[in-house]
Amino acid sequence: MRIYRAAVLTVLSALWANVACAAEQYLIDPAHSSVEFSVAHMVLTRVKGNFTQFSGEIFDDERDIAKSWVKVVINADSINTNQPDRDKHLRSKDFLFVQKYPEIIFESRRIEKKAGGYLCFGTLSLHGVSKQVGIPFVITGKIKDPKGKTRIGIEGVLTLDRRDYGIVWGKVMSDGGLMVGNDVKVALSVEAILQ
Repeated sequence: MRIYRAAVLTVLSALWANVACAAEQYLIDPAHSSVEFSVAHMVLTRVKGNFTQFSGEIFDDERDIAKSWVKVVINADSINTNQPDRDKHLRSKDFLFVQKYPEIIFESRRIEKKAGGYLCFGTLSLHGVSKQVGIPFVITGKIKDPKGKTRIGIEGVLTLDRRDYGIVWGKVMSDGGLMVGNDVKVALSVEAILQ
């Protein structure tokens, strides 16, 4: 019986080692990554901003992309548009309500290969609402840095309707246009380091 158990444990360990080797873990390097967004203002221009604090991990399985996954956590309070009064308003109950919802979280469910890149499907949790989204992205490269560490680059863009997440504050101007647009364009530029 002991020999049988030992054999089973050996086989399971070997299987786990193969899985671990297949998927490589990367941690996002926030110093060389960005989470940016833009929203229409009075239909005339797009106000741009970013989040300055975020973290995440990527498990990349080159042999089977469907087994790859990603998780990103953004500190909602770190929103920055270079206008303190506007940032304070964006943190308030009218928008992100960061006191109640301090984190924005994305967790992938599956990744598919597409012409010219990939599509990452997952759950985006924002302002107390979780919805499925698809993020088209490309891998911009994989290199060894001067210290011998492997780095991977990823870029993706998606558009969200803020009303889908219960963020509905807005004013209609006299000509019928919105003071703040509903569509939020999000641009991700990620550099991650192999662990």
